[in-house]
This record gives sequence, structure tokens and C-alpha cells, in this order.
Amino acid sequence: MRNLKQDLLSEVDSRKFQDGFIKVTDSPLQALSSEQKVMLNRKGNELFNNGKINEASRIFITTGYSDGLTRVGDTFMKKNQSLEALKYYILAKNKNKCEPIYEKMAQTLSVLVKE
Repeated sequence: MRNLKQDLLSEVDSRKFQDGFIKVTDSPLQALSSEQKVMLNRKGNELFNNGKINEASRIFITTGYSDGLTRVGDTFMKKNQSLEALKYYILAKNKNKCEPIYEKMAQTLSVLVKE
């Protein structure tokens, strides 16, 4: 349990939260046509595959492309940045990916409260 506390505190200390934790709006742009979304998602996939994760994530947020948002979240999870990953999982409305992070947060808070 001690490691969970250290992990969370370490991650919180290393975060700058310049953009906030959760995007203010999680709704994709309604003005985009299906064709525009397809073109943008292709560009986002290309950027993602070339390692330009931040640029790709902006496109995926704009279009509401849940698969792309989930892949961005997975990238942050691989880097041990679970809070950043959670942001993208929430935007993707991917409850299966959110639950383990919520569990870890609850366990950590439980340990903190007991101390």
C-alpha cells in the first residue's frame, strides 16, 4: 500500500496541470460533416503513428473519435501517467479503462486517510 501512496504523490508533484485535469467540454464539434471527421481522424491517426501524440489528441478531441482517444490514453498509461490517461479515457467514454484507475485512486486515498 505504501507504493500506491508514493506513486500518486510522485505523479501529482510532477504534474503542472497547465491545461487542467479534464477538458472543459467533452463534446465533439457538431459542425463537422462525416467526411470532415473521417479526413481529420485519418490525419490524427497519421500523427499518432508518427509519435505526435499531442497533435493527434487535439484532432481526436475535436472529432470525438473514441478509439483514438483511448489509444492516446493507453500511451500515457504506458508512461505511468495514469491521471493524464484518465482524462482521455473519460473523453472516450471508456468505462473499462477508467475503472482500474479509479480503484487505484480509491486505494491510495484509503491509505492516506488511515495515516
